[in-house]
Amino acid sequence: MHTKTIARHGSHDLPPPGERPASATASLVAGMAVGIGIMGAVLALADIGSPLRAPFTLFFLLMAPAAALAVALGRMDPLGRAVAAGAGALAVDLLVAQTMLALHLWSLRGGVLAVAALSGVLLLAGSVRRRTGRGPGSRAG
Repeated sequence: MHTKTIARHGSHDLPPPGERPASATASLVAGMAVGIGIMGAVLALADIGSPLRAPFTLFFLLMAPAAALAVALGRMDPLGRAVAAGAGALAVDLLVAQTMLALHLWSLRGGVLAVAALSGVLLLAGSVRRRTGRGPGSRAG
């Protein structure tokens, strides 16, 4: 039977060289996702012609509202939160597109800005709600 050896350094357990803890890998993936999303928004807003513009912008348009909604739905189980955040992100994107088309204001830059603004408001509202201790299922009084 093969067992992993763990080097001891003071009171902290360190993984063997070449292995990363799961939290470090998750943080790296999350950081890369944020970077891709920001790059997509920048490419769309600056109107830079790049073959990465379409996929990165689509990634931003889907993941920005999904991440904001996932923060607001923090007390749900992870799978349910992911499904609800994904469906909510599609709803936010469709709502923005339909509103802009109905008002004859459609533009790619405007759509990206509107989704970014709504995602920011959702993220701020979810963060404030979590900070004040009022979760989605709590009652006041």
